[in-house]
Amino acid sequence: MLRNNYRYFIIFMIIVITIINYIDRGALSYAQAEIIDEFDLNPASWGAILGYFGYGYIFGALFGGALADKKGPKFMWIIAGTTWSIFEIGTIFAGHIGTALFGGSALAGFAVFRVLFGFAEGPTLSVMNRTMANWVSPKEKGFAVALGLVGTPIGALITAPVVVGLLTYTNWKATFVVLGLLGIIWVVIWNKVFTNLPEEHPRVTKAELEGIRSADQLIQGETKLDEQMHIPWYHFFKNPTLVMNAIGYFAFLYVNILLLTWTPKYLQDEFNYSLSSLSYIGMIPWVGAIITGLLGGKISDLLRVKTGNLRIARSWFTVVSLFCTAVCFMLIPTVESAAAVLALMCLGNAFNYLPNSIYWIVVLDTEPTKAGTFGGVTHFIANLATIIAPTLTGSLVAIHGYNAMFIAASIAVTIGMIAMVFVKPGKQGPSAKVNNEVADSKA
Repeated sequence: MLRNNYRYFIIFMIIVITIINYIDRGALSYAQAEIIDEFDLNPASWGAILGYFGYGYIFGALFGGALADKKGPKFMWIIAGTTWSIFEIGTIFAGHIGTALFGGSALAGFAVFRVLFGFAEGPTLSVMNRTMANWVSPKEKGFAVALGLVGTPIGALITAPVVVGLLTYTNWKATFVVLGLLGIIWVVIWNKVFTNLPEEHPRVTKAELEGIRSADQLIQGETKLDEQMHIPWYHFFKNPTLVMNAIGYFAFLYVNILLLTWTPKYLQDEFNYSLSSLSYIGMIPWVGAIITGLLGGKISDLLRVKTGNLRIARSWFTVVSLFCTAVCFMLIPTVESAAAVLALMCLGNAFNYLPNSIYWIVVLDTEPTKAGTFGGVTHFIANLATIIAPTLTGSLVAIHGYNAMFIAASIAVTIGMIAMVFVKPGKQGPSAKVNNEVADSKA
C-alpha cells in the first residue's frame, strides 16, 4: 500500500509534527499555576505572556511561507522544527534571564522567549500548504489538507493528558525539556524520508506521480501547479477572495487560541477543577473537533464534485459552520453548570473545525504556485488572533469576568462568517492576468 501511496506517509509525518507543535505551544497554559506562583504574576501579565507567542508567530508564518516557495519546504521544515524545539527547552530559563538581564522583570524574559518560540513555530502551516501543493492531486486536496491539519485538534486534545502527566511526575521545567526533544527527534527522521517534490523521491512510483500531477478532474476556476508562474507576493492584497478568506481564518483561530490558552485557567477558577482533573476534562472541548476537522475536508471535496461549484464547496460551507459556532459560544454565558459549558464548548469547537482545511484549500484553489507565500500572508493576518485572543481575554476577564470572553468569541466568529460570504475560490483577480501573460509568453 505504501508503495503506491507514499504521499500518505508524508501526510502522516505532517500530522505527527503538527501534534508536537500544538502540544509545545499549549504546554505553558497547563504549567500556569507553577509559573504564576514562582514569578508572582497576575491575570493581566499572564494574558500578556500567552499573547507574546503570537507576535513572533505571525511573522514566522509570513517569512516561512515565502522561504518554502523559494528554498523548498524541506529546508523550512528542518529549520522551523529544530528552532522551536530549542526555544521550547529554553523557556525554562526565560523568567530567570528576564530577572537577571531585564531590570528584574521575569515578564520581559518570557516575552523574549515566547516571541522567538512563536517565530519558529509560525512557518508550520504555510510550509504544510506548500508541501500539499507539491505532493497531492487537485481532486484530493480537501481531504489531504484536512488530514494534515487534523494534528492540530489531536494536539490540542492530548496536550492536557500529556502535559499534566509530565507535570504530575516531574515539574514544568523537565516537561519542557521532554517536549523539546520530541521535536528534534522528528526533524532527524523527516530529513531522511522527505523530498521537496514527489518526482525526487525513489519511493514514489510512476503511477502515483501520474495521479498527483493529473489535471483530468480540474473544475472551472481551478489551476494546476506550475512552478514557472511568477506571481508577485503583493497580488494577495489585490484579490478580495484571499483577503476575505484570511479574515474568515482569523475567526477560526480566535476560537482555537482562546480555548487552547484560557480553558485550563477558566475551568480552575470558575469550577474549581484540580490540575489532575484537567488531564481529562481539558480534552472535552477538542473531542468533536478531531472528527469534524477530517469530515469537513471530505464534505467539501464531495460538494466540489457534486456541484462543480467551488463557492458552494468552500465558502458557503464555511459560512454555515461559523454561524453554528457563533450560536454555541453565545449560549455559554446563559448556562451555569460545568457540564453544559463543556458541552457547548465541544459542540462549538466541532462546528468551528468543520472548515478548518477550507482556509488553506482556498489558497490552493486560487494560487497553488504561491501556496507557501500566500499561505504565509493568510496565516499572518489570521494569526493576529494569537495575540488578540489571549491578551484581550486577560483584560476582559479582569474587568468583566469570564462570560465576556465567550461573547467576544461570538463577535469574532460573526465577523469571519460575513467575510466568507465574499470568498470566491479559484477567482484569480489581478493575478489571472499575470498567469495569462506567462502562458502567452510560452506559446
